[in-house]
Amino acid sequence: MSQINVADLTFGYEGSFDNVFEGVSFSVDTDWKLGLIGRNGKGKTTFFRLLLGSFPFTGTITASVPFDYFPYRIGEEQVKMSAWEFMGELKPGCEEWRVICELDKLRGSAELLYRPFDTLSWGERTKVLLAVLCSGEHDFLLIDEPTNHLDQKSRQAVKEYLNGKKGFILVSHDRDLLDACIDHVLVLNRRSIEVQSGNFSSWWENKRRRDSFEKAENEKHLRQIASLRKSIELNGRWARKNENTKIGFDPVKEPDRATRAYIGAKTKKMEKRVKQYEKRMEREIEAKKDLLLDIEEPVSLKLNPLSYHKERLVYMDGVTAGYGQGKEAVLEDFSFELKRGERVFLHGENGSGKSTLIKAVLAAAGAGGDRDGEPRVLSGEITVGAGLKISYVSQATGFLRGRIQEFCRDRGLDESLFCALLRQLDMERVQFSKNMEEFSEGQKKKALLAASLMTPAHVYIWDEPLNYIDVFSRIQIEELLLSYEPTMILVDHDIRFQEKVGTRVEEF
Repeated sequence: MSQINVADLTFGYEGSFDNVFEGVSFSVDTDWKLGLIGRNGKGKTTFFRLLLGSFPFTGTITASVPFDYFPYRIGEEQVKMSAWEFMGELKPGCEEWRVICELDKLRGSAELLYRPFDTLSWGERTKVLLAVLCSGEHDFLLIDEPTNHLDQKSRQAVKEYLNGKKGFILVSHDRDLLDACIDHVLVLNRRSIEVQSGNFSSWWENKRRRDSFEKAENEKHLRQIASLRKSIELNGRWARKNENTKIGFDPVKEPDRATRAYIGAKTKKMEKRVKQYEKRMEREIEAKKDLLLDIEEPVSLKLNPLSYHKERLVYMDGVTAGYGQGKEAVLEDFSFELKRGERVFLHGENGSGKSTLIKAVLAAAGAGGDRDGEPRVLSGEITVGAGLKISYVSQATGFLRGRIQEFCRDRGLDESLFCALLRQLDMERVQFSKNMEEFSEGQKKKALLAASLMTPAHVYIWDEPLNYIDVFSRIQIEELLLSYEPTMILVDHDIRFQEKVGTRVEEF
């Protein structure tokens, strides 16, 4: 066992107003199973890049182990090849038999190594790349969002696999995965960084208790400060009033009145008391300044669901649908209905037809969206309610281009309200001056979600909306949906989100 030591780390991107890290110091053991937690844009992937030596920084990072990073970047030429042909370029010195052994632990067949990479599903690609990553002996692994786009079955395989490993830092917003795989957390708070033993749930419970304590302490300090201010004002007023009694004093005419010396001494005593109150108030303010800095208090979001006049909004009877001119169908003899107030999760393996159902409904409703092709309905019936308005969040984000102003104009959104909603989703204002293609994946998803939330609709259709979205925003969105209870069709593999929000699960 050895340690990775970070001392006085400071780093900021060129042209940025604020540093991502400022004087950060901490240590972690290389045999820990460490979960890296923080909001979108707080520097999780940046920290990985700093460990890999990708950027210059001030301070020191010392480690006795080499680092390796997932996901590997696959080139345009490599994607046409089999992984067996280019895995040596991804991880120099990796041995084929080791990769096959790791694939077996991931419930993946060895033949995945020899098929063209672009013919593999998301889950199969993840298994192959994780097997290559873990085929070394002494590497400390930096694993960034391994379960995005994976179905529940593939997520379960990855979860069990990582649970049997050690010596890694895992970035994930999947609470179920974090609870199953990690024994320590490294948390990028708003103003600080902390390392703590335990999994996500134990850290979250500790955070709730600490936040509750800090809020109570803050209230106590505020009351004490208010009381001291009142005492300062009262004693100051008495001192001024007492001092004014010396004006016009004639000891010959007023022998019974207190002497000027006595009045002056009394005034000084009151002024001294005022200074003591001021010092106590300064101490209270100093004690208060470190409170609430790291408290996460997500703003309550708003939604404008429209009420539809009929109970049933969508109906599918015996639908067979697919793509292209071939006869092979993705959906076959499928029946489905959506009633008012339901939040239906579509559950099944990748390629089972969940997105096809969504696109078929959108096409039948004539709803606009960012869709990469519509399925052909070969047989069966799809009926959507007349005048049904749908708000859609696509799985893909690659189409986002240009400035926020253009995005809002094209969608008929109020730009100021859109930016205000992004701020409520904890997106920094500095991002608003960038082109949307420069956003992180999490920030792109937040932009699509914000657009959907601003769109009044009878039905909200969200296809993998939480990919790359941080834990705090996920909880924020959960509370929104439970509060407004919109009618929805959702595809998402976050089991905690599904259990909390869904009213029904449609199995594929």
